[in-house]
Amino acid sequence: MSAADVNEDLLVRDEAPGFADTPANDSNDRDYVNSLARGLEVIKVFTRRTPKMTLSEVAQATGMTRATVRRFLLTLVREGYVETNGKYFNLRPKILELGFSALSSMDIWDVAQPIMNDLSEKLQESCFAAVLDHGHVIYVARATSNQRINVGITIGSRVPAHCVSTGRVLLSALPPDELYRQLDEITMTKFTPNTVTSRVQLRSIIEEVRLQSWSIVDQELEIGLRSLSVPIRDGQGKIVAALNVCCPSMRITPEDMRTRVLAEALEASNNITRALQI
Repeated sequence: MSAADVNEDLLVRDEAPGFADTPANDSNDRDYVNSLARGLEVIKVFTRRTPKMTLSEVAQATGMTRATVRRFLLTLVREGYVETNGKYFNLRPKILELGFSALSSMDIWDVAQPIMNDLSEKLQESCFAAVLDHGHVIYVARATSNQRINVGITIGSRVPAHCVSTGRVLLSALPPDELYRQLDEITMTKFTPNTVTSRVQLRSIIEEVRLQSWSIVDQELEIGLRSLSVPIRDGQGKIVAALNVCCPSMRITPEDMRTRVLAEALEASNNITRALQI
C-alpha cells in the first residue's frame, strides 16, 4: 500500500472529539503544532496488548476521524515507522529509534545498565527500569539472565501502573494532590483474580510503599509472575525511576522476594545513586 504525501491540511485542526485542542499551559498557541501532537497520539495507541489495529480501531482509540487517522498512519508507513497488510497496522522496529535517541541522552541509563546487568546475573532473574507516564509505566532499560525462562518485557513496553510494583513505587513518589489526580484517571482494570481494583485499597498500599521504599506485587498483571521494585534516586535523592526484578512464581517464593531479592535490589539501587553523585 502506498502512503499519501503529507499535505498542508495536516497543519489544520480537525474537529476530532476527545482530543484536546488546548496545548500545555506554558505553551503559546502559535508555537503548538497540533498535527505533531496527534501523530504522537496515534503512535501511543499501539501497546503490548494491542500491537495490531485497524484504521477504525485507531480512530476509536484516539477520538479522531477515520480520515485524519488514515493520513497519519499512511505518513508513518511511508517514513518506515508503521507497516500494514492492507487491513491491520502495526509499529515497525524503527520506532525504537525515537526512544533510544532520548535514552542515549540520559546519563542515568549509562550508569544503571552495568549495575542492572550485575543484579540480573547475581539473581539469575530479569531486571528492568521503568518511569511513570500518565497512569502507566514505561520500561526503559532491561537486563536478562541465562535462565531458559525470562520475563518477556521489552524496552518500550507500557503497562498500567496500578497493578505492577514499578507503578506503585513511582506513584508513591508523587505529591498527595498529584497522586490523587492520577489515581482518579487510572482505569482499574482487573487482569487477574489478584488484581487490586479498589482505589481506596490502592491508596493504602501506595502509602505503605512510600514508608518502606519497596513494593512486591504477586500475580496482579499476569498469573505466574511476581515482581519487586525499589526506587532509583538521582544525586539529589529524587526518585526518577523504579528498579524492578521480575520472577516466575514457580521459581521464586514470596519469602525469597522479601529477603534475598529485596536486599540485592536495594543494594543495586543504592549503587546507582552513589554512581550518579560522582
